[in-house]
Amino acid sequence: MSASSDKPPLTVRLAAPRGFCAGVDRAIQIVERAIARYGAPVYVRHEIVHNRHVVDRLRALGAVFVEELDECPADRPVVFSAHGVPKSVPAEAQARRMLYLDATCPLVSKVHVEAQRHFEAGKEIVLIGHAGHPEVIGTMGQLPEGAVTLIETVDDAARFQPRDPANVAFATQTTLSVDDTADIVGVLKARFPEIAAPHKEDICYATTNRQEAVKVVAEGSDLLLVIGSANSSNSVRLAEVGRRAGCPAHLIDDASALDFAWLEGARQVGVTAGASAPEDLVQALLARLGERYAVTVETVESARETVSFKLPRGLSEPA
Repeated sequence: MSASSDKPPLTVRLAAPRGFCAGVDRAIQIVERAIARYGAPVYVRHEIVHNRHVVDRLRALGAVFVEELDECPADRPVVFSAHGVPKSVPAEAQARRMLYLDATCPLVSKVHVEAQRHFEAGKEIVLIGHAGHPEVIGTMGQLPEGAVTLIETVDDAARFQPRDPANVAFATQTTLSVDDTADIVGVLKARFPEIAAPHKEDICYATTNRQEAVKVVAEGSDLLLVIGSANSSNSVRLAEVGRRAGCPAHLIDDASALDFAWLEGARQVGVTAGASAPEDLVQALLARLGERYAVTVETVESARETVSFKLPRGLSEPA
């Protein structure tokens, strides 16, 4: 990136991978293609992904975001968000004969299937996650009330008293801190050596990769800037991971939220974006930094992602 020589130098260490994951990309495409196929409005139950800019752009195209199905007319399509929904939601849509499209991330659906399997095997299920997050509500809503116990912290894990310590299973929210979750799982496994674990890690590849990338970028950086919305679990975790690595970190919605006072004395700044943040926000941030600094961008690649998810039948081809 070019800049005039009278500006102070600044090296931006740009994390890779960053930004959209395959599940987010799929969910956004589902809304876009539903609008193209069925016309506006298309209703979306809950924010399709947790990013204000994405939601605003889809709203401009004709998406109407609601919290519950009773806000949707029965004669218009409705899309369920990438975070997943309780079983009661598609059941209600079917009862109302609604056309619905499920944009649940396939990796979240995998957790739903695991929870159902453990329940059918008679196991008491522990879900590691954050209370009130839509993904947690959706996962707990796959099973009868009381079938799943939510654990948020190491202390919760230490206090948990199952009915049968030899018959417990755990699952996790897909967007948690890898390190924090490992601490909680460690307590559970120490207390319940026979606890059933997921066949494959529940924390998704994109969350893991982005957190690992932040650790690499944070090393040697004077500051970390994370682009993402405050209600985005994976974005909040990225800032936490940076701070845990010893790097001051700020979560910002976009370039307009940048406070140049944060950069005072900084020579190297790490930049990343949460899995629901579009790349144009990253480029806008680099441009804003370029207004004050002679910016040199170094891309720091710690993993390469090739994952993609198929669209639902009927939407795989544009209208």
